Amino acid sequence: MILSPEKSTDTPVPDGHVRLTIDGQVVDAPKGELLIRTCERIGIVIPRFCDHPLLDPAGACRQCLVEVEMGGRPMPKPQASCTMTVADGMVVKTQNTSERADKAQQGVMELLLINHPLDCPICDKGGECPLQNQAMAHGRADSRFVERKRTFPKPLPISSQVLLDRERCVLCQRCTRFSEEIAGDPFIDLLERGANQQIGIAEDQPFQSYFSGNTIQICPVGALTSAAYRFRSRPFDLRSTPGTCEHCSSGCDMRTDSRRGTVLRRLAGNDPEVNEEWLCDKGRFAFRYLGSAGRITRPLVRRADGELAETSWTEALQIAAEGLTAARDGAGIGVLTGGRLTVEDAYAYAKFARLAARTNDIDFRSRPHSDEELEFLAAHVVGTAPDGVPGEAAVTFEKIENAPAVLTVGTDPEEESGIVFLRLRKAWRKKGLRHFQVAPFTSTGAEKTGATVLHAVPGAEAAVVAEPGADVTAALEQPGAVILVGDRAAESPGLYSAVSALAARTGASIGWLPRRAGDRGALEAGAVPTLLPGGRPVTDAAARAELERLWGSGPLPAEPGRDGDAILAAAAAGELAALVVGGVDPQDMADPQAAITALREVGFLVSLEMHTSAVTELADVVLPVAPDAQRSGTYVNWEGRHRPFGVALDATGVLPDCRVLDTLGVEMDTDLFTQTPAAAAGELARLGTRRAGTLAPAVAAGEAKRPGYGQAVLATSRQLVDDASLSIDEPALAGTARRPYVKLNAATAERLGLIEGEDAAVRTDRGTITLPVALADAPDGVVWLPTCSPGSHVRPTLGAGHGDLVGVVPATGNGSAS
Repeated sequence: MILSPEKSTDTPVPDGHVRLTIDGQVVDAPKGELLIRTCERIGIVIPRFCDHPLLDPAGACRQCLVEVEMGGRPMPKPQASCTMTVADGMVVKTQNTSERADKAQQGVMELLLINHPLDCPICDKGGECPLQNQAMAHGRADSRFVERKRTFPKPLPISSQVLLDRERCVLCQRCTRFSEEIAGDPFIDLLERGANQQIGIAEDQPFQSYFSGNTIQICPVGALTSAAYRFRSRPFDLRSTPGTCEHCSSGCDMRTDSRRGTVLRRLAGNDPEVNEEWLCDKGRFAFRYLGSAGRITRPLVRRADGELAETSWTEALQIAAEGLTAARDGAGIGVLTGGRLTVEDAYAYAKFARLAARTNDIDFRSRPHSDEELEFLAAHVVGTAPDGVPGEAAVTFEKIENAPAVLTVGTDPEEESGIVFLRLRKAWRKKGLRHFQVAPFTSTGAEKTGATVLHAVPGAEAAVVAEPGADVTAALEQPGAVILVGDRAAESPGLYSAVSALAARTGASIGWLPRRAGDRGALEAGAVPTLLPGGRPVTDAAARAELERLWGSGPLPAEPGRDGDAILAAAAAGELAALVVGGVDPQDMADPQAAITALREVGFLVSLEMHTSAVTELADVVLPVAPDAQRSGTYVNWEGRHRPFGVALDATGVLPDCRVLDTLGVEMDTDLFTQTPAAAAGELARLGTRRAGTLAPAVAAGEAKRPGYGQAVLATSRQLVDDASLSIDEPALAGTARRPYVKLNAATAERLGLIEGEDAAVRTDRGTITLPVALADAPDGVVWLPTCSPGSHVRPTLGAGHGDLVGVVPATGNGSAS
């Protein structure tokens, strides 16, 4: 609030505020606010390098000096406005009204430039560099220093994807503070002292963080650069497009920068409600799949010789329509979709299934899943949104940050939803959040959020959630408490039911945290066997009648359809004549071998895909679809918040799934009216939400299996940087992946004859995975493996999953089990 001088003494100071004068303006500011923030609010820009609104104050660069008076007495020296808080009666003069402050800022700039190299013509930061800009605005025209500038060998690799030019660094400490405060990865720090002080890493502790790319973006001088982007372009050569990250369900705001039809980099957008100003490294760097050698750009059909051959869209759609029409009139069609779909594309698949295929056999859950999960989603998730009415208001990032307690179940946020992890860490550091995590062992993410781990044997997590202890129950009974449950809960019978019961008992809010970007939108769009678009139950006659009227269709199928596993089983048994598959990796299914068999045995297979895959190798017709950079659409993030994005690259010759399905539907004499994402989104919005109002699931808690001699119970989950299909052609990102280990406790290792650091072989009748042993605080008889990391593809190799029994033995030097 700014007050005119003549009214300043007459207007009372609001509670919790102080009154001060800045450059002659009388201002009311909240107690404890930093002076530099108060200046920002009234439109006064003070130059700075170390200051960042999301980092703790440091006062490292001294560029933000201002003149301050207290009680009518000026302070003897200019003060750093980024560390000083406002006070009642304070009088502040910035560089705009004080020659002393202006001279001090110019002097600091001169000192900062003593050793700074003249790299502007080649520096990646040139054209968007705060140092460059502020040297012009607040620096002197010439320097009094003529000595030789200090030099270092360059660049110094901080990691495989972050490079350091030490002579450019002004020691603002933004990077070190981000690493320690925000990410909790203090691998980069200030080394040496005095004139030799510099940024660096310890020799035995490399900079290995899932969030390291943020240090590149917030570096104000181009000292930290991206190995993948370095020397590739200048900012004024780039075409920038706002976008939404496609890699997890957080729906992060970001910016895509391209040049000559190629994406060169991604930067975090500024969205305080979602990702603030941060991105995980996967979202920032994993985009080269757009131009990978496996991209499919032309339709393919299988010829008489059994080989796939390129053809025209007209022929491909005609062949697909003929095959699907025959299958629909015979044993029927099943529809399987993956996690890459926008809500518009998911709606097109849901509508295609009901109208063109005339079936409810559709499921987006191309991963282990259960009927209990569908009941849970219908009761607690579908139709909720951040702006919902009481009872339908979703858990949000803001609610996590302000929650007194959070229980996470079936998810490790750092590995599966990085921005949720950053909010949990922020809430723990700033507001004393009590974080409880149901898990087999204490992960690094749990340590960095101060979590109390409720150790659970795989398959028996429901019993832990049902009786979490008096301390946990009391914490969750506090107003604003939250339970976050991930999609891995589907692998543990009764776990979703236990979460529902615990929430009902304590009053805690439930948030569903799926791993994939398109899962929440697919649920809302009706890409499940039990729900129509908008959360309408397929068994509700009134809901079906409503859709029949809005769609102008005949009677919709009234019986719940098969889930993903049942669809594949029916296809393998000949009970379904065709499958339409969009963006599914069989390796992610509960039984990849059974999934591949079903795809091979089904009579007719149509694949809508971006890249060659196990599905396209078996398909009769392959219809290429556009990646995110070449389509527009909307993701619905885990909160239920809509996250739209536009076309970043030329989209000539590529089509989104909704357009392909619309044209395919026309060939089958069915109009979907999803020719464009905008048309699909508009129709879905007109349908609105009609919550099912179903009862919460009540499935009995599962029991842990008992390992025999030489056996252990398998726990498995994914790491953020792993062998994901959208992370291909990213060697720099892959270089920061956490090394896969076999993790178990010391007593179990001793019983099985394993030694820390040496290889162990985890095996079943199907295969063996051999990895080094690392000790963890897991329960006795439990062994953990990463699900999809180099050398550890659990389901395809072992044919086993979370909670199954596996054999564990020491491995010989050549990697085979002894």
